[in-house]
Amino acid sequence: MNRIDSFAQGMSEAKALDSVEIPSLEGKVSDEEWELRVDLAAAYRIVADYRWDDLVFTHLSVRIPGPEHHFLLNPYNLMFEEVTASSLIKVDVNGNPVQETPFITNPAGFTIHSAVHMAREDAHAVMHLHTPAGQAVSAQADGLMPLTQAAMLVRQDLAYHDYEGIAVDLDERERVVADLGTKNLMLLRNHGSMAVGETIGEAFIRLYTLERACQAQVMALTAEINNPPQGSPEVAAQQGAIGLKLAGKLLAWPALKRKAYRLDPSFAT
Repeated sequence: MNRIDSFAQGMSEAKALDSVEIPSLEGKVSDEEWELRVDLAAAYRIVADYRWDDLVFTHLSVRIPGPEHHFLLNPYNLMFEEVTASSLIKVDVNGNPVQETPFITNPAGFTIHSAVHMAREDAHAVMHLHTPAGQAVSAQADGLMPLTQAAMLVRQDLAYHDYEGIAVDLDERERVVADLGTKNLMLLRNHGSMAVGETIGEAFIRLYTLERACQAQVMALTAEINNPPQGSPEVAAQQGAIGLKLAGKLLAWPALKRKAYRLDPSFAT
């Protein structure tokens, strides 16, 4: 049975959830893991609030410190606005759960994430979206253009990966890693966007900046505006490398977590 058939069989055997009762894992996992769970759940809620989610599809993941190389991933049958710290599933490098869970996992969807997590020691967090703006720019021949400050902040840290179909082929992992190299952002052609970071906040801020740049580019080209800057994009790129890391650790991410608590504090349960 191939990877797609195995996943389809699992889906056919799964039961729909009419209600969600999630027992708390607080105090049942290490303090370090619980903190990661809360941060990742906050990221899911903020993605939903920004309307970047795609029903139950796409993933935000984080590596749990330790020799096991386990990761936290969203349940496949929860909307992003439903994800909580306790509902996140601990999986192995193939996306299979390593502890009992009432939720469905999606090993096929973890292909891209696992490739980056395994190849990049600094890629503790990996985030992947299917937003219309990200997909639109990923489908444009020139990719991300230096039309806005946001684009210039991230453009030199941006890689591209050609479309190979739905990412269920494990062989594609090698090509994703090769195309990403040492960069921290990627546009997957005709597919979407991706960001990595040493922390959840760092990955999120990078992804936010890329998404804003893509949205602005679509708007500018729709309005037939194409006026590249007269200054130095290289200077903005150097500033972005420092500024986005700082924002992800000390500035914007803490503020975003406060926003998540204001939206619905249940994410931290």
